[in-house]
Amino acid sequence: MSQEHPLVTDFLNYLRFERHFSPHTGKCYAADLFQFSQFLVGGPEAAAAASVPVKGKSGGGYGGTGTAVATAPAATQSPADNQVLREKLLSVSAEQIRSFLAFLHEREYSKATAARKLATLRSFYKFCLRRGYISQNPVASIRTPKQEKRLPKFLEVEQIQKLLSTPDDSTLLGARDRAMLETLYSTGVRVSELVALNIADVDATGECLRIRGKGRKERVSPIGPTAIVAIKKYLEMRIRDPRNATFDQQPLFVNKHGQRLSTRSVRRKLDKYLIMCGLDPSISPHTIRHTFATHMLNNGADLRSVQELLGHQSISTTQVYTHVTTTQLKKDYDNSHPRA
Repeated sequence: MSQEHPLVTDFLNYLRFERHFSPHTGKCYAADLFQFSQFLVGGPEAAAAASVPVKGKSGGGYGGTGTAVATAPAATQSPADNQVLREKLLSVSAEQIRSFLAFLHEREYSKATAARKLATLRSFYKFCLRRGYISQNPVASIRTPKQEKRLPKFLEVEQIQKLLSTPDDSTLLGARDRAMLETLYSTGVRVSELVALNIADVDATGECLRIRGKGRKERVSPIGPTAIVAIKKYLEMRIRDPRNATFDQQPLFVNKHGQRLSTRSVRRKLDKYLIMCGLDPSISPHTIRHTFATHMLNNGADLRSVQELLGHQSISTTQVYTHVTTTQLKKDYDNSHPRA
């Protein structure tokens, strides 16, 4: 199964080149389609074997803990078998999709994961409809499962300050890590946006960053003076390092070999500092993003401004943080009011 099914390849190319989805998101779409195709061809047992959970950012979205990532639907050695799979994918009924959702429920997949897999199918069959491969969208009549409302986890001010002060910035790697954490908290960028930053994206004088977000959408975000100082210190130490001439000069954050840092490396570094300062090891880079948004709203920031800073397309995505701040207000009320 080293080669993707041609129909899925067309879809993934559409996601990558027309919709500008990240490679990891495309991989997750491919994994969901692989599991669905296995369900169509081999039934529930084959579909169950096709799901491989991986560790990533928390939540039901792509890359989350429990996200099924596997190889895409593969082209079989026989063109005839390949055609059979294509026909099965393109002749799917709404009832078959409901059966797939029932299978996910029986296997105790979370509602968020089921909703994500349905979103993959919805996107795939919209693509097939646009291309003229099908005349009717089988997913059109299927409603997304109602989601459980989970408030985003965030750190208290004292906790984030403790975390930010943990890296030893007297060393090059420690200075880099301090600058990374300060940037995450100062701007609320996604970890994928953090590692995509280039040195040229930092405007130290204007105290802002140029950020390339989802779908290659760019935005300019303010960055605080503390983070700017940390970045400057890191870059100065990097320039003085004897190995700097061999480093990639474009990325802002590089690994010990001078190459652009990966999202996985950022997570590993964060894990190390969480242990060192005694904080919850389940905290992720995305938790720092939640912390940024929650602290902004707690201190009077406008919801629309926070939406813009986070790079959210819809304000409804940002509104989840208002529930967090309301919960905190209620907690303060209960702790402070004599008649509470």
